[in-house]
Amino acid sequence: MTLSRRRVVRVPASSANLGPGYDSLAAALALHLELEVEETGEFAVESDVPGLPLDRGNLCVRAFEKLHPADGVTFRIRSEIPLAAGLGSSAAAIVAGLAAADHMYELDAPLFERAVEIEGHPDNVAAAICGGFVICAEGEQPTRFDPVPGLEGVIAIPPDPVPTAEARAALPEEVPIGDAVHNTAHAALLVLGLAQGDLDLVTRGLADRIHQPRREHLYPRSMELLRRASELGAIGASISGAGPTVLFWCHWEQTGNLFEAVRTAAADCDVRRVQFAPGGADVRAL
Repeated sequence: MTLSRRRVVRVPASSANLGPGYDSLAAALALHLELEVEETGEFAVESDVPGLPLDRGNLCVRAFEKLHPADGVTFRIRSEIPLAAGLGSSAAAIVAGLAAADHMYELDAPLFERAVEIEGHPDNVAAAICGGFVICAEGEQPTRFDPVPGLEGVIAIPPDPVPTAEARAALPEEVPIGDAVHNTAHAALLVLGLAQGDLDLVTRGLADRIHQPRREHLYPRSMELLRRASELGAIGASISGAGPTVLFWCHWEQTGNLFEAVRTAAADCDVRRVQFAPGGADVRAL
């Protein structure tokens, strides 16, 4: 009798483009996708997530098949990560599929490189794999560091999604040198603040002049809320990924008050408390 192989992969959500860190800074968030894969003898995709493809077009399956055929494998998908909200749902699905195949068949594949090939940019997949905060330099492995103790967040998800392709198309090939210098300096402030636990530096470091202003026409409600971050009680805010989610940053002692303030100010949005997740993708054999 041959025992069938079975794995469960748990992958965090992620918030990329942190402030000035377009395509280079990201953080894992404690909302998770869970993928169970089992050799059942027939291919199937099972999920209660609305709008998720239940065929080989499913992103978990597509990623899995980059490493191993999915024939005879059943995929069961559960997720807390909102789709098309700028919270790394696609990166989580890609990483889950790759990690499941790699672990199940002992392939020792380069997961980060394969995930970037599928996703097209490194920051979300790096956070999904590594957890914590990540810095991504082109052509290099991501550098990870731990979340600041006591740092938490509140997310507000406006009802109108922003297609990632449109968000990328809104950015020019070149930007003025002044904007580039501004973002370089503020990205350094942000990383230093996160590394030292200096929330005043984090506040200063979240300022962006490259991607958020140029995409404002795609998510005006998001930018309206972002500009009210201090008024609402946050230390700062950033647009998560391609939007429209706004990530409000705060110290844990202020999270409750901030959550209530954002929920009142953004009654049209899905508002949630979130923690920064120190752990990345995790695989268990069953």
